[in-house]
Parts: sequence; structure tokens; C-alpha cells
Amino acid sequence: MVRWRSPLSAAEQGDWQLVRIPSRSGATIQGLLGYATAPVVKAVIVMGHPMGKEAKGYFIKHGYTNWLRQHGYHTLVFDINGFGESTRGSFSFYEDILAVGAEAARRFADVPVGYFGVSLGAQWATVAFTNEAHPYRFAILESPPSTLEEFWVKFPLAYLALRTMNWLAPRYARRINTLERIKEVKHLRSLLLIYSQSDRWTPASMGERYRERSSVPTELWLVEQAEHAQIMKSDHRAAYRKKILAFFDENVRMLG
Repeated sequence: MVRWRSPLSAAEQGDWQLVRIPSRSGATIQGLLGYATAPVVKAVIVMGHPMGKEAKGYFIKHGYTNWLRQHGYHTLVFDINGFGESTRGSFSFYEDILAVGAEAARRFADVPVGYFGVSLGAQWATVAFTNEAHPYRFAILESPPSTLEEFWVKFPLAYLALRTMNWLAPRYARRINTLERIKEVKHLRSLLLIYSQSDRWTPASMGERYRERSSVPTELWLVEQAEHAQIMKSDHRAAYRKKILAFFDENVRMLG
């Protein structure tokens, strides 16, 4: 829990609408809604951030939101509970993703709801997508760890705490085993997995395992060289943007 600093200037903040959403995680989720600036609205994209103090500001700071809004997409960025401006709830982060998706669907009943998550925000979406009531119709998951254990094994104290939790609550551990839960994903027309081949935290082999197990049509797209959650800052950013936009546009077209 650190004080969140907005990447928006005072003038820019007026272009965003503050959204507060109760979550079954026990938290109040705080988000920012930016309306599409193009004349035709295609969809609303809910955006789940990677771990870090930037929280929802990650997508604003790195240029995702303005770019998507210019191409006809409302963007709803939010802080997972315990991050940014959201209050602290349980570790059931997937409940936050469900809550924000339901709010997006309520506000924009005339357009489909898509999802874009990175690392933390990607992994927990896998569990959210198994819920029968989730509103998402297509999704991009970038660099999701295949399991919590495989990610946190590099951090001995956190790994020990995780193993203890799994021993104390085995049913919950099975519920959040994302590599298994991706076999139960529902309602998505298609899923795009994005990984960097040089990512030492979430190697591309994790994406291969997700794709093999996915219950919905799934594509794995790789870039050659980028740090974890930093493809937008890499030499591949132009191809990356093109791929994201093409995926969203194709799904909107097929759903229309």
C-alpha cells in the first residue's frame, strides 16, 4: 500500500470520470473511465494492471488509453484491491475483475465488453472468465504467470507464505490454479495471449501451456525482445499496437 500518484495533469483529469465499484473481494474498487474520442464507438475495454505502484496509471502513463480512445474504444482502468486508490479486500482479485466488468456492461449495454490485462491483471482474469455471469466477450492477456507458485518461487518468503496458504486452504488453492482454470473459461469469442521471448519472469513457455489448455479459441503472439510488462516501450511497440487493435477490431466486427 503506497500513495498513488496520478500520471494525469490537472487539465487531463477533467477528461476522465471517477468510478467506484463494490467488489465481492470486500473492497471498493476505484477506476477511471475515459470515453472514446472517435465518432463511432466500437466497445468498452476494461484494463487490469500489472503489479506495481502505478496500478491503473500504468495504462495511462504508457499511452494505451489515449490510443484506444482515438480508435473508438471506451477505456475503464481500475485499481485491483490493495493497489492504487482501491481499498484492501481479500486475495480474490478475480472478484474485482468481475465487478468492474459488470459495471462496464451496465453502463454500455449497446456495445460489447472486452478485457486487456497485463501480468497480475492477466493471470487473475483467467479465473474471472470461468464465472458463468462474466460479461467479457473477447480478451487479451499479456504475460500472465502460469501459476502463482511458478512466479513466486523466485521470492523465498512470499513463496513460503503461498505454500502455507495452499496447505491451509486447499480448495481455494485449486480455485485459483489458473493453469487448470483456463480449461473452464466461458463466453469468450476469442483470446489472445501475448508474451516476450526474453521475459525472465513469465517466459513464453507459460503461454504455450495456457494455449494448449484453453477452452476457447486462443492465439499466442510473441515478441522477440522486451522486458516484463514493457512491450509498449520496446522496439516492437508498432507491431504490438497493430496486433492489439486488429484483435479488438476483428472481434467487434464478428460480434456486430
